[in-house]
Amino acid sequence: MKLRKRERSRKVSAITAVRTPLIQSAGILSYVILLLMRIPLSKVIGDVGMGLFAPAFEIFIVITLITSYSMTGAMSGVIRYRVKREQHGNARTVFRAVLWMVLLISVAAAVVLVLCADRIADFWILESLSRMALLAVAPTIVFAGVTGAFRGYFNGYGLGTITAHSQYIEKVSMIFFALGCGSAFFAYGTKVSALLQKVEYSYAYGALGAMLGVMLSQVITTLYLLIIYMFYSGSLRKKLKAESGKRGESQYLLQRTVLLNAFPIAVVAVFTNLFMLFDQRIFNYCMNKKAEELGEVRTAMWGAYYSKFAVLIGIGAALCLFSVSAMAGKIKASFDRKEYHMMRERMESAVQRLSIVAFPVAISIAALAEAILQCLYEGETAAAVSWIQKGAVVIVLCSFSFFLAQLLLRMHMLKELFLSVLASTVIHVAVVYLFVQKALLGADGVVYALIAYFAVFGVLNFLFISRNLKYRQNWLTGVAFPAAAAGVSGIVVMLIGRFLLEPAGAAVTILAGIVAGVFLYLTMLMILRVVGEEELSRIPLGFFFIMFGKNIGVL
Repeated sequence: MKLRKRERSRKVSAITAVRTPLIQSAGILSYVILLLMRIPLSKVIGDVGMGLFAPAFEIFIVITLITSYSMTGAMSGVIRYRVKREQHGNARTVFRAVLWMVLLISVAAAVVLVLCADRIADFWILESLSRMALLAVAPTIVFAGVTGAFRGYFNGYGLGTITAHSQYIEKVSMIFFALGCGSAFFAYGTKVSALLQKVEYSYAYGALGAMLGVMLSQVITTLYLLIIYMFYSGSLRKKLKAESGKRGESQYLLQRTVLLNAFPIAVVAVFTNLFMLFDQRIFNYCMNKKAEELGEVRTAMWGAYYSKFAVLIGIGAALCLFSVSAMAGKIKASFDRKEYHMMRERMESAVQRLSIVAFPVAISIAALAEAILQCLYEGETAAAVSWIQKGAVVIVLCSFSFFLAQLLLRMHMLKELFLSVLASTVIHVAVVYLFVQKALLGADGVVYALIAYFAVFGVLNFLFISRNLKYRQNWLTGVAFPAAAAGVSGIVVMLIGRFLLEPAGAAVTILAGIVAGVFLYLTMLMILRVVGEEELSRIPLGFFFIMFGKNIGVL
């Protein structure tokens, strides 16, 4: 009996060990799924279709960051405060007040998009055919706003599992619907193109179909959350009856509280995601006005940038952030308890872990860029290879920047975070203007501007944290040694990518590069005393590296 109980407890703990990170990091993992969607979608609607889909999808993201993401975080905190005090009636009032407010804002934004789609496409994005996809954004943001209100409600009641499930349902269904609708509408657009003798319409309809697929994913997610809410509201009625006679809070004051809490989150979220729209506008302007011979291929070039460079760099940065996603909460907990020594130790450990992951990921993606693109995409990829090799450092800068920004936000250093966001945005705009519009570097200039943005963002965030928390970083073992070890292993991976790609193929090259790179990298970390037996025991096949390290005398 005891053995059976132990086996059951081990199984439960194993399931919990897998389930907990999936729930806690649902935002990061769902973002990775979102990026992965662009890979097959680019095959369905082509690079031109992705260039028309990009502005519509980015506008959808920016608006939902305001109506859904920021509202979810602010609303959950307000509801949680009242639930802890068993003020369930006020918690329900918060939900209803925010739901109506979000609906009002979302519908207003949808109306503006419908009325101004042509103007936005022609004068802001400089892609007239993108207006079809922009029209599909209008109903999408309404459903996304409702979804955000439900998520805030469930988070407030401590039901984060439901929110995490809804995020996975949303992103997975988005892949299937976007691909299915994109393919169907692209086929219809091909017939329209043949009739009008304009091939561009096939891509425009493909982008429209993909955006309609995004809308259907929001509908599915809204229905899922509505059904869960209907089941959960039954048990809530008993708690509400026990509160009969208690004084309720004003709906106006509750809405005001949520808006005040949502404002800083919305500002940071928008300014850290707005650069993609701005960059495409400048890029299109320069292609049209300054380099007329390239004006006809500008949409395909931006589509390649959006579906290749942005995808691989974004996935790399997201995986790095995933490695330290749980540590931000622990640092915040130490800060709240005024255990500053423990907080600084955890910060140093988090920075070292992020360095250990980020440097090899960035260098490996740069070294194997050609093989990765050949394996995942079809057609010409030479330009994207160059962009990735030049911009792989964004993976390191972005992961550190957002991790430090998360700490600033959690520790309520909002003034510092605003200054950091605004300063990096100004620098980014200046670099884009100089490199793209003046120097005519095209997408290369956009890559350089992105590097400047995250470099300034990361440095300022670190300076603010160091000053306010009196934190001192161990640069040698925390950053320099992992970077040096990644550089040495990266040389080997680069040689494998250069000499093995043509005779062996992309898949074999990637596999060989990863195996050789990981083995050499961990060996270098052991030699430099960055990792020891305890750290190695936590990774897959760690026992092998422990045995190897003891045999060569570095452990």
